[in-house]
Amino acid sequence: MSERKSKRSAPPRAGKGRPQKRGPRGSGRRSGIVSTVLRILAVPLVIMAFPLAIAAAFVAMSLVGHSSEPKELRAAIVDQLALTEPNPSFAEEATRTLQGAGYTVDYYPGEQVTVDFYRDLPTLKYDLLVMRAHTARFEEESLTLDDPVRRQQVLDAFGQDVFFFTSELYDKTKYAEERDAFRLFAVRYRQGGDERYFGVTPHFIESSMRGSFDGATIIIMGCDGLLFENTPQALVDKGAKAVVGWDGLVTSAHTDEATERLLQHLVVEGLPLGEAVQKTMAEVGADSSYGNSLQVYPREAASLVIR
Repeated sequence: MSERKSKRSAPPRAGKGRPQKRGPRGSGRRSGIVSTVLRILAVPLVIMAFPLAIAAAFVAMSLVGHSSEPKELRAAIVDQLALTEPNPSFAEEATRTLQGAGYTVDYYPGEQVTVDFYRDLPTLKYDLLVMRAHTARFEEESLTLDDPVRRQQVLDAFGQDVFFFTSELYDKTKYAEERDAFRLFAVRYRQGGDERYFGVTPHFIESSMRGSFDGATIIIMGCDGLLFENTPQALVDKGAKAVVGWDGLVTSAHTDEATERLLQHLVVEGLPLGEAVQKTMAEVGADSSYGNSLQVYPREAASLVIR
């Protein structure tokens, strides 16, 4: 017993270092082979993992950088009304308000507001559209059609429609397909007026406009914009998230004043649409000539904050 104990406790030979730990008999070679194989397999795994880690870090940094960049806000003032009711101070004041709130602002004078301008308007990707344009509801007495069948077709198509005016003179040789499909119609500034212009109907918005408004807010400054649902619903179906407009006739002076206040409440104060409209109407009141007010469409959009 004492001899075995002395052998076990004997110090290692000089120059050999620390004693190696041994496993069960025969396991040393196998464990060495396994260890070598694992080391060989680990090399490509490390090589593969390194670029993956670099890629993951790059993606994470890109996402962080992207989320920190503020979204560019874009607005447009479409001033078709300038051809008959010019008000340069409105355009200047509205532009200052929007730019002060961080918007890049584009201004389109009346002569640029053609059929093709409306056709491409959704593709311009504005967050806010201020439509200072004549709008008018269809009136049966304006029809000059002798054909009773065609007359009834027109009445059925436009009974509750509101048209956006263009600055493009009506020409029977142009846009035949769209005229036949009730997408475009002849409109006059006043009953009995000589000059007729192309008017853009809800059918044009639905079927002839290209692209999508992609969540834009649209302010219709002209008459009757929200008198019926056809026109605002067509804009919503085309991608607008909200439409603000008048529920009847309005003078140009009153809509200019109201829209200036509305923009202040919307983009500077950041009020929800419904609250901004209510505050605007409390300040400027209903139109003194016609008694009509601003409304929001659809109703659920009243809670939206546009920025």
